[in-house]
Amino acid sequence: MLRKPQRAQTAALPYREADTIGPAAILSRRAADRLRAGHLWVYRTEVEGLIPALGSETIAAGSLVTLVDSRLIPLGTALFSDSSELTLRRISAEPRLTRGEYLDDVRTRVRAAVALRAPMLATGETDSARLVFAEADTLPGIIADRYHDLVVVQLLTQGTAQADVRELLAQELALPGVRTVVERPDPRIRELENLPAPPTAPLFQQTGTGPDLHTTFTLNGLHLDYDANAGQKTGAFLDQRLNYAAAARHAAAARAARTEAAGDFRALDICTYQGGFALHLARVCTHVTGVDASRTALETAEANLQRNQSELSAEVAWVEADAFELLRSLDADGTKFDCIVLDPPAFAKSRRAVEGALRGYKELNLRALRMLNPGGILVTCSCSHHISLQDLTNTVAEAASDTGRHLRLLETRAAAPDHPEVLTLPETRYLKCLILQAD
Repeated sequence: MLRKPQRAQTAALPYREADTIGPAAILSRRAADRLRAGHLWVYRTEVEGLIPALGSETIAAGSLVTLVDSRLIPLGTALFSDSSELTLRRISAEPRLTRGEYLDDVRTRVRAAVALRAPMLATGETDSARLVFAEADTLPGIIADRYHDLVVVQLLTQGTAQADVRELLAQELALPGVRTVVERPDPRIRELENLPAPPTAPLFQQTGTGPDLHTTFTLNGLHLDYDANAGQKTGAFLDQRLNYAAAARHAAAARAARTEAAGDFRALDICTYQGGFALHLARVCTHVTGVDASRTALETAEANLQRNQSELSAEVAWVEADAFELLRSLDADGTKFDCIVLDPPAFAKSRRAVEGALRGYKELNLRALRMLNPGGILVTCSCSHHISLQDLTNTVAEAASDTGRHLRLLETRAAAPDHPEVLTLPETRYLKCLILQAD
């Protein structure tokens, strides 16, 4: 008996069907070729047909689905979403994976991911890291960040936001020294994936401890505030950890190279958020100004400043302002700095937004270069995977040309190693950081 496939589009290509193949998704040639090359994602427009399991009319949200090409050759197993444009995320090269087999794989991969980060947390200078990074750890739809004694989990797909995955993560992430494991949803992803609200209770709570989701964590020797009920993403930006240190290192070298090294060395941190770059620069500069549009973020930055005051040599000031407006004002006033950091939020959240985003990056960098003293350091970042490293480099080069500044590239950097990149999945190289020196 042949069953009519559940269609992903109004028109589907003709194909043969066997009763034993469902649930399955028939992919376009483009998607099949991309999977064979090592990518893990399939978009709705690339699904040419859906074949429910025998006796079913549809494929349930969050199901495990076998991926096949137009000739019904298996390409692996994926998590299925019935609402997101990112419809399928491959979790295994093996077809027809059962839920039990998938959970066994998740357990094994979580343990491997945690073991990979263990050396990063053994130095005493840092006690926080991303423990699980979704596709980069072959765990699509799962993110886990550790902040000292708290672990914050995000479940980003219909196939992972389920009780069995939560139970497994509660077991595997209850590591030595961890007091609480809590799930924190991403509101935008919840809407895209049509996910219900997660449990309000922690996934794991150490016996004898209370429900407090606030802690102080250590990053590069600095003690920083963390509240699991506030902030962006899962909280702080752990991916910039080594870039914070690199910015301070280059600023210190630029200051030391001056003939009057004891003089003022002023730094400006645009989009400082909770003070990451600013506080690291405050170790080596005389004056640091951190700018952000969020008063709440700056209040946390101030708390972080007070917590580390004894270790910092700079006078630090926070300014609540729009980055573009403030840079225009400072530029018009002729204000100068010796180090400027540009770390804006993602300007391009879709391919359609790239052109406008590049204009924004150019203006930020152009204004910064106009205000940078000779020999000064520019640290410029982009956290959008739609903006390539070449896009960012070209944009900064155009800004340098327009301002007549000669720039030397000191370092090209990315996210810290606890946010690993997959060469066949360019979306994992989302963070780009250029460190430059201007003549």
